[in-house]
Amino acid sequence: MTIDRIEADYLIETSFPPEAAAESMAGEQSSGTFLAIPGETPELKARAAARVERLEVLGDAAAPSLPGSGSPRSASEPRRVTANVTLSWPVSNLGPSLPNLVATVAGNLFELKQFSGLRLLDIRMPAAFADAYQGPQFGIDGTRRLAGVEGAPILGTIIKPSVGFGPEETAALVERLALAGIDFIKDDELQSDGPHCPFDERARAVMAVINDVAQRTGKKAMFAFNLTGNLDQMKHRHDLVQSLGGTCIMAGLNSVGLVGMIELRRHSALPIHAHRNGWGYLSRHPMLGWSYIAWQKIWRLAGADHMHVNGLRNKFAESDDSVIASAQACLTPMFPAKPCIVMPVFSSGQTARQAPDTYRRLRSLDLIYLAGGGIMAHPGGPAGGLASIRESWEAAIANVPLEVYSRDHTALAQALETFPS
Repeated sequence: MTIDRIEADYLIETSFPPEAAAESMAGEQSSGTFLAIPGETPELKARAAARVERLEVLGDAAAPSLPGSGSPRSASEPRRVTANVTLSWPVSNLGPSLPNLVATVAGNLFELKQFSGLRLLDIRMPAAFADAYQGPQFGIDGTRRLAGVEGAPILGTIIKPSVGFGPEETAALVERLALAGIDFIKDDELQSDGPHCPFDERARAVMAVINDVAQRTGKKAMFAFNLTGNLDQMKHRHDLVQSLGGTCIMAGLNSVGLVGMIELRRHSALPIHAHRNGWGYLSRHPMLGWSYIAWQKIWRLAGADHMHVNGLRNKFAESDDSVIASAQACLTPMFPAKPCIVMPVFSSGQTARQAPDTYRRLRSLDLIYLAGGGIMAHPGGPAGGLASIRESWEAAIANVPLEVYSRDHTALAQALETFPS
């Protein structure tokens, strides 16, 4: 990639000649349209047009993956193929602007009739973007410092039930978890500022017990308060959490939007726990939407410190290979001078059982490992659940099978009996 061009990789499916289909992508997302127009001179094209940098036909597709696609008028039985395509744009078309980058690499492409499938696989940005955006403020090192955890995963849970508790019930559960020595707790993404559990009241009640337990035990749990809302609300909620001694905030990326995230980062003095709820509608179909590899780069540069990546053997539709690739992407530097490395967050149906495979495949301890039911539903209660998760990671790091380690670790033994493999 040259220093003044943006590149994006795509997987396409089309019944049109793939070269012509790729050129239609480049024209649609730069200086062209469906017809030649006055003013699009050779000089303008040389300056502003997108280029097809690579085209690799992969094979035939038996049937269209998505409805609504067209076929060449001249072909009675057109050949439908899949292909990898790389496009590039001069950064001078848009400047180093993340909102306009998204419009450029993922604007009208998904609607073009030439395609019965189109998926954005990756993005590469010039260093001008690193200069224009702050990126993560805390990342891995800052999060570890605030959580007081070194040389091990940050272990945590989610408030469950997700909604229904009021401020005092939430605080009572947080106190039990904090006394058990938990590293990290987060609001569920469904809980922000409902009338049954107003944000301000919940924050005051929760931080009162966190601060009290910290004074008594010397360990202060990190709590990610879900401040998702409009920008003024998020700024107020951030300031309240900070004034109460809180050490983390959380926002739903697809809810607050890219500009909301950029502005929250500019305001924030706390780590931002970025939740990807809604990710499935961008990714579930293999021939539509975004890959996480591309999507997470936008949010890391915008300022996220933690990014959800799902978990192994999760309750959703994502494969383990995809989860690990997503986590590895979060730990891969984006720019030489600004790595923007963030903490991957493993969640969704996690128990003590997934720790060994998570460690074996990721080969890193730089992660947040969240177990909701895996802690709350443990027969020993939240304290037993947390102990089982901690013991499972001890076994994973020591390369000892869980069944062996559980022989003299009761909480882990109970978890293996309780949670299916």
